[in-house]
Amino acid sequence: MILESARAAASHLFRPEFRAVLWKSLGLTFLLLLGAWFGLRELFEVLALPFFDQMMPDLPAWTGWVGFIAGIFASIGLALLLAILIGPVTAIVAGLFLDDVAEVVEREDYPLDPPGQPLPAVRSLILSIKFFGVVIAGNIIALLMLLIPGINFIAFFVVNGYLLGREFFEFAAMRFQPEDEAKALRARNATTVFLAGLVIAAFMAIPLLNLLTPLFAAAMMVHLHKAVAGTERPVAVRDSV
Repeated sequence: MILESARAAASHLFRPEFRAVLWKSLGLTFLLLLGAWFGLRELFEVLALPFFDQMMPDLPAWTGWVGFIAGIFASIGLALLLAILIGPVTAIVAGLFLDDVAEVVEREDYPLDPPGQPLPAVRSLILSIKFFGVVIAGNIIALLMLLIPGINFIAFFVVNGYLLGREFFEFAAMRFQPEDEAKALRARNATTVFLAGLVIAAFMAIPLLNLLTPLFAAAMMVHLHKAVAGTERPVAVRDSV
């Protein structure tokens, strides 16, 4: 179920009917990450560089290398922060384009099923902002755990796997049912959704390809929701009889 959903989502990424959403999502993701890069670099220059400027005059000449080495580590740190920000950026982009992605997937792969209903614009924006905040908080925790050997990268995958799986699945489910029912459906299938989230986190860890994370995650969870809802429907019918 999970691997089939991932395979189906990957097959959509470069289809002609997906192209308009692809370029819009890719462009916005790139612009947000670029803005984050300049913002982080500016923050480092404002907060850290004055500290080094004050310290250097009191140190021997050879310690100029300290500033150079610090710059290298700062660049590495900024790159790591940027990688961590892909999750929150994905949250924002997904909130804007999830319905576009879902409509394409539903139309192409499930033409006989009733189409889902887009979330109201205001509600979609609120959920996207909430998702953004939750992912930021989760990745700050993951960033702190990077200092703990043995669980650093595991923490990154577990945190993002849980958060991305939960939110993208609920976004897809809310096209067909109220928010509380979508959350209940996700809770009943928590293990499946989490494992699917790990697949999204692994996709997000691949350089360059991770720019397509919003599209891949949205398409994958549309497929997964269809599969999960299909397995529960017979149970609901039996219960009603």
